Amino acid sequence: MLKRIIFIILIVIMSITFLNSCSYFVDWRLKMLNSSDDAKKANARLEQVLEAIKNQDREALKTMFSKQALDEAKNIDDGLDYLFELFQGEVESWKNMNGEPSSAGTYEYGKKTRWEISALYYVNTDKEKYFFFIKEYTVDNDNPDNVGMYTLLVMTEEEKRTQWSKLVNDPPGIYMPR
Repeated sequence: MLKRIIFIILIVIMSITFLNSCSYFVDWRLKMLNSSDDAKKANARLEQVLEAIKNQDREALKTMFSKQALDEAKNIDDGLDYLFELFQGEVESWKNMNGEPSSAGTYEYGKKTRWEISALYYVNTDKEKYFFFIKEYTVDNDNPDNVGMYTLLVMTEEEKRTQWSKLVNDPPGIYMPR
Protein backbone atom coordinates (compact mmCIF):
# COMPACT_ATOMS: atom_id res chain seq x y z
CA MET A 1 0.00 0.00 0.00
CA LEU A 2 2.82 2.43 0.87
CA LYS A 3 4.56 1.65 -2.43
CA ARG A 4 1.37 2.48 -4.29
CA ILE A 5 1.01 5.88 -2.56
CA ILE A 6 4.66 6.72 -3.26
CA PHE A 7 4.20 5.66 -6.90
CA ILE A 8 1.11 7.90 -7.28
CA ILE A 9 2.91 10.86 -5.68
CA LEU A 10 5.89 10.39 -8.04
CA ILE A 11 3.56 10.27 -11.05
CA VAL A 12 1.84 13.50 -9.95
CA ILE A 13 5.18 15.27 -9.39
CA MET A 14 6.55 14.13 -12.75
CA SER A 15 3.34 15.20 -14.53
CA ILE A 16 3.50 18.66 -13.00
CA THR A 17 7.17 18.96 -13.93
CA PHE A 18 6.56 17.94 -17.55
CA LEU A 19 3.57 20.26 -17.94
CA ASN A 20 5.51 23.22 -16.57
CA SER A 21 8.52 22.54 -18.76
CA CYS A 22 6.33 22.56 -21.89
CA SER A 23 4.85 25.94 -21.03
CA TYR A 24 8.34 27.28 -20.33
CA PHE A 25 9.59 26.04 -23.69
CA VAL A 26 6.63 27.54 -25.57
CA ASP A 27 7.04 30.88 -23.77
CA TRP A 28 10.79 30.91 -24.43
CA ARG A 29 10.25 30.05 -28.11
CA LEU A 30 7.64 32.82 -28.52
CA LYS A 31 9.98 35.38 -26.93
CA MET A 32 12.84 34.28 -29.18
CA LEU A 33 10.73 34.54 -32.33
CA ASN A 34 9.27 37.91 -31.34
CA SER A 35 12.63 39.43 -30.44
CA SER A 36 14.06 38.55 -33.84
CA ASP A 37 11.05 40.04 -35.62
CA ASP A 38 11.09 43.07 -33.31
CA ALA A 39 14.76 43.72 -34.06
CA LYS A 40 14.06 43.70 -37.80
CA LYS A 41 11.15 46.11 -37.35
CA ALA A 42 13.14 48.44 -35.09
CA ASN A 43 16.16 48.47 -37.40
CA ALA A 44 13.94 49.10 -40.43
CA ARG A 45 12.29 52.01 -38.60
CA LEU A 46 15.69 53.53 -37.78
CA GLU A 47 16.70 53.26 -41.44
CA GLN A 48 13.47 55.03 -42.45
CA VAL A 49 14.05 57.79 -39.89
CA LEU A 50 17.66 58.29 -41.01
CA GLU A 51 16.60 58.48 -44.65
CA ALA A 52 13.90 61.05 -43.85
CA ILE A 53 16.39 63.13 -41.84
CA LYS A 54 18.94 62.94 -44.65
CA ASN A 55 16.34 64.18 -47.14
CA GLN A 56 14.86 66.69 -44.66
CA ASP A 57 11.52 65.05 -45.45
CA ARG A 58 9.05 66.43 -42.91
CA GLU A 59 6.05 64.57 -44.29
CA ALA A 60 7.82 61.20 -44.33
CA LEU A 61 8.74 61.62 -40.66
CA LYS A 62 5.24 62.75 -39.72
CA THR A 63 3.66 59.71 -41.37
CA MET A 64 5.85 57.40 -39.25
CA PHE A 65 4.21 58.71 -36.07
CA SER A 66 0.93 57.31 -34.83
CA LYS A 67 -2.12 59.53 -34.95
CA GLN A 68 -2.21 59.47 -31.16
CA ALA A 69 1.42 60.63 -30.89
CA LEU A 70 0.77 63.49 -33.32
CA ASP A 71 -2.34 64.50 -31.34
CA GLU A 72 -0.48 64.39 -28.01
CA ALA A 73 2.78 66.00 -29.18
CA LYS A 74 3.19 69.62 -28.13
CA ASN A 75 4.38 70.80 -31.53
CA ILE A 76 5.61 68.28 -34.08
CA ASP A 77 6.76 71.01 -36.48
CA ASP A 78 9.05 72.55 -33.86
CA GLY A 79 10.35 69.07 -33.16
CA LEU A 80 11.14 68.55 -36.85
CA ASP A 81 12.94 71.90 -37.01
CA TYR A 82 14.97 70.93 -33.94
CA LEU A 83 15.83 67.52 -35.39
CA PHE A 84 16.91 68.82 -38.80
CA GLU A 85 19.07 71.48 -37.15
CA LEU A 86 20.61 69.06 -34.63
CA PHE A 87 21.51 66.18 -36.93
CA GLN A 88 24.58 67.02 -38.99
CA GLY A 89 26.71 65.03 -41.42
CA GLU A 90 26.48 61.83 -43.42
CA VAL A 91 25.70 58.60 -41.58
CA GLU A 92 28.75 56.38 -41.41
CA SER A 93 27.40 53.65 -39.13
CA TRP A 94 24.79 52.81 -36.53
CA LYS A 95 24.56 50.20 -33.81
CA ASN A 96 21.81 48.99 -31.50
CA MET A 97 23.07 49.73 -27.99
CA ASN A 98 21.61 46.62 -26.37
CA GLY A 99 21.92 44.18 -29.25
CA GLU A 100 18.15 43.73 -29.30
CA PRO A 101 15.30 46.17 -28.73
CA SER A 102 13.11 45.70 -25.70
CA SER A 103 9.53 44.74 -26.35
CA ALA A 104 6.46 44.19 -24.26
CA GLY A 105 2.79 43.74 -24.74
CA THR A 106 -0.25 41.60 -24.28
CA TYR A 107 -1.54 38.46 -25.91
CA GLU A 108 -5.02 37.11 -26.24
CA TYR A 109 -5.48 33.54 -27.45
CA GLY A 110 -1.89 33.45 -28.67
CA LYS A 111 -2.13 36.66 -30.75
CA LYS A 112 -0.65 40.02 -29.91
CA THR A 113 -3.29 42.55 -28.91
CA ARG A 114 -0.87 45.35 -27.96
CA TRP A 115 2.85 45.41 -28.69
CA GLU A 116 5.48 48.05 -27.99
CA ILE A 117 9.06 48.06 -29.24
CA SER A 118 11.69 50.37 -27.74
CA ALA A 119 15.16 50.57 -29.25
CA LEU A 120 18.33 52.49 -28.38
CA TYR A 121 20.94 53.25 -31.03
CA TYR A 122 24.23 55.01 -31.51
CA VAL A 123 24.46 56.69 -34.91
CA ASN A 124 27.82 57.97 -36.12
CA THR A 125 28.08 60.62 -38.79
CA ASP A 126 31.19 62.19 -40.22
CA LYS A 127 30.58 65.16 -37.86
CA GLU A 128 29.04 63.85 -34.64
CA LYS A 129 27.96 60.83 -32.60
CA TYR A 130 24.23 60.68 -31.82
CA PHE A 131 22.02 58.74 -29.48
CA PHE A 132 18.59 57.64 -30.78
CA PHE A 133 15.67 56.27 -28.78
CA ILE A 134 12.64 55.07 -30.74
CA LYS A 135 9.43 53.81 -29.16
CA GLU A 136 6.82 52.33 -31.45
CA TYR A 137 3.55 50.47 -31.09
CA THR A 138 3.29 47.83 -33.78
CA VAL A 139 -0.06 46.45 -32.61
CA ASP A 140 -2.86 48.01 -30.55
CA ASN A 141 -6.21 46.37 -31.17
CA ASP A 142 -7.97 48.52 -28.55
CA ASN A 143 -6.62 51.79 -29.95
CA PRO A 144 -5.59 51.55 -33.63
CA ASP A 145 -4.67 55.27 -33.62
CA ASN A 146 -1.76 54.32 -31.35
CA VAL A 147 -0.05 52.15 -34.00
CA GLY A 148 3.13 53.76 -35.27
CA MET A 149 6.08 55.57 -33.82
CA TYR A 150 5.27 57.24 -30.52
CA THR A 151 8.60 58.74 -29.40
CA LEU A 152 11.67 59.82 -31.32
CA LEU A 153 14.50 61.10 -29.20
CA VAL A 154 17.77 62.22 -30.79
CA MET A 155 20.65 63.69 -28.81
CA THR A 156 24.33 64.24 -29.28
CA GLU A 157 26.55 61.99 -27.19
CA GLU A 158 27.28 64.93 -24.89
CA GLU A 159 23.57 65.73 -24.43
CA LYS A 160 22.92 62.07 -23.61
CA ARG A 161 25.34 62.26 -20.69
CA THR A 162 23.51 65.24 -19.20
CA GLN A 163 19.89 64.84 -20.39
CA TRP A 164 19.08 61.11 -20.49
CA SER A 165 18.78 60.74 -16.71
CA LYS A 166 16.35 63.69 -16.60
CA LEU A 167 13.91 61.99 -18.96
CA VAL A 168 11.09 60.71 -16.77
CA ASN A 169 8.77 59.25 -19.38
CA ASP A 170 8.61 58.77 -23.12
CA PRO A 171 7.09 61.95 -24.51
CA PRO A 172 4.97 61.75 -27.64
CA GLY A 173 6.49 63.10 -30.84
CA ILE A 174 10.06 64.37 -31.07
CA TYR A 175 11.79 64.98 -27.76
CA MET A 176 13.59 68.34 -27.57
CA PRO A 177 15.92 68.55 -24.54
CA ARG A 178 16.92 72.14 -25.26
